[in-house]
Amino acid sequence: MIRREPIPEQALHAHYQRQGAYLDCYATHVDGAVTHAQFIEAFYTSWLFRLERWILGWAVQKPSTDAQAREVACGLRTDFAAWTVEARDAGQLLMCDFLGATRSWFMVVPRAGGAGTTTKLHFGSVVTPSRNPRTGKLELGRTYRLLLSFHKLYSRALLAAARSRLRRQLPLKA
Repeated sequence: MIRREPIPEQALHAHYQRQGAYLDCYATHVDGAVTHAQFIEAFYTSWLFRLERWILGWAVQKPSTDAQAREVACGLRTDFAAWTVEARDAGQLLMCDFLGATRSWFMVVPRAGGAGTTTKLHFGSVVTPSRNPRTGKLELGRTYRLLLSFHKLYSRALLAAARSRLRRQLPLKA
C-alpha cells in the first residue's frame, strides 16, 4: 500500500515548504533490509521510470542508462537523465531537474521488529513556485496546477513500481 504522509522534519526537501513550494511525500514498506542505493537503483530502473527516461531522451535530449542509475544510486555520479544531485545525506537523496523547477526526494528508514526487518521507502516531490509577471506573486505555474492530480497518481505508481522491483530482487523469506 502506498500512503501519502506528512513531510518528515529531517527531509532534505522540507525547507522548500517555507518558500511556498508544493511538496509531497509518499511511503510504503518492503519486507527485508533495503539500502538507499538499492531503492534509488530500483526506482530509476523500474519499467515505469524506464519509459519516462525514454521520453526524456527523445524529447529533451537527456538520455540515460541503467548503469548511470546505479552510479547515481551509489554516489559515484551527480547527474542522471534530466536531474542533478542537489543534496545527499545518509539514507536520503534530493535530485533537481535541469530547469530548476522540480525536485525528487528519496529516503529509506530501516525498521527491525519482532516480525523481522522491514524498510520504509519514501518518495516525494517539490514543485517550486515562480514569480507571476502580472501580479508579482510567487505561485505554481498553470501547467503544474493542471497536472497536479496526474502527478499524485504518477508518484504513487512510480513508488509502487520501485517496490515491486525490490520485492523481486530481495531474497525470499523462509
